[in-house]
Amino acid sequence: MAGKSRPPRRGTGRSAFPGVSRKITCRPRIQTIDDHEVENNGADEISRADTEPDQDPAVFRLRRAAAFQVMYENMPPPGRGRGRCRRGAARRALASKTVSVDLRSDTVTRPTPGMRRAMAEAEVGDDVYREDPTVRALEEHVAGLLGHQAALFVPSGTMGNFCALRAGAPVGTEIIADTEAHIVTYELGGLAALGGVQTRTLTGLADTLALADVEAQLRAFPGGGTYNMVRTSVLAVENTRARDGGLVWPLERLDALRAITSAAGVALHCDGARLWNAAVAQEVPPGRLGGIFSTLSVCLSKGLGAPVGSLVVGDTDHVERAREWRKRLGGGMRQAGVLAAAGLYALRHQVARLADDHRRAGELARTLAAAAPGRVDPERTETNMVLLDVPDAGAFAARAAADGVLVGAAGPAKVRVVTHLDVDDEAIAHAGKVLAPLLADLPAVAA
Repeated sequence: MAGKSRPPRRGTGRSAFPGVSRKITCRPRIQTIDDHEVENNGADEISRADTEPDQDPAVFRLRRAAAFQVMYENMPPPGRGRGRCRRGAARRALASKTVSVDLRSDTVTRPTPGMRRAMAEAEVGDDVYREDPTVRALEEHVAGLLGHQAALFVPSGTMGNFCALRAGAPVGTEIIADTEAHIVTYELGGLAALGGVQTRTLTGLADTLALADVEAQLRAFPGGGTYNMVRTSVLAVENTRARDGGLVWPLERLDALRAITSAAGVALHCDGARLWNAAVAQEVPPGRLGGIFSTLSVCLSKGLGAPVGSLVVGDTDHVERAREWRKRLGGGMRQAGVLAAAGLYALRHQVARLADDHRRAGELARTLAAAAPGRVDPERTETNMVLLDVPDAGAFAARAAADGVLVGAAGPAKVRVVTHLDVDDEAIAHAGKVLAPLLADLPAVAA
């Protein structure tokens, strides 16, 4: 009809989202909330900012990331044909706002000025030849912090877990982990697909499952065994527990698991992506936690704020086997000291401040619990994560993004909010003002 503009259709080349290309609006990519590798696939293909005078490239990139999430969550379900994207009010609101607070994950942090200087000034060499002095310094520092003989710098936590576990689990054996563990839910079955190792899950391993029942599940067969069952080689735990809102394992339970596994001849591994948070929350040295385990994988790019990197930690022989697996997976890096320098800086300057993240998460949890009783449990906010129970996590995240606050849909009915280095007290207060009324507008939770 003359005088009326029609909304853009998929594939027409027109975009209803100012500053974002047709490729993004018509074919939004999936943004995962994987804690080890969060990425917006294809995001680097569009780099220009819009024409608004107040839009610098950094703000544009943040808005673009929000656009990925909002538009994906408002796409028609599979099998509904090739009709228009259901973008609606959330998209239009997002197009006119800047994102003010990003609480999707602590992986979104950016290097601090001091960290950037350390990276620029790092002494480097070829790490595959073991000639990078900064990488060596990082590995020795982390091994010492955690009470072990050696450490190995790797690009990601997923690779770190794989190398550590596969180095201790022969082909045809099994690894036992909690049902919600990261190695089970977010690492694409790599242990089976690439390592020839079976993973078996136990519900409640972290808390409710009796220790005697855990012990009964270990198939160690020290007396000769049976050919009918897979032998257990490793029991793996995750500390803190990402899918449970950053809960910390009680020290006494970890100590008990170490005694059980040692008696059975089974290794005990820790996915310690946020082990630093656990140590700060429990007010213990990292070595108190690290010394419990046979092996660990620890991350530098979560709350510590480094851009890249994790480490495998264990005894010298185990770390050498992990080095072989790193090579097989293509994880050997050359002048990696530039990255290692960021990790060293983070460990020396940004561990104690994790307590600020925990405090802010607790404050936000209490604010939201007061606004919507039953949807947030502040007692389960032990570190830097807050879980919100909502009817539709995707819809809630879209509404929050439309108001400039990014949160992560951690399941169909669960939203996860994560505090981190780039979020200060003012930002948390603002997030509370945005999220509280959104929660309050939801149906009341039955008592």
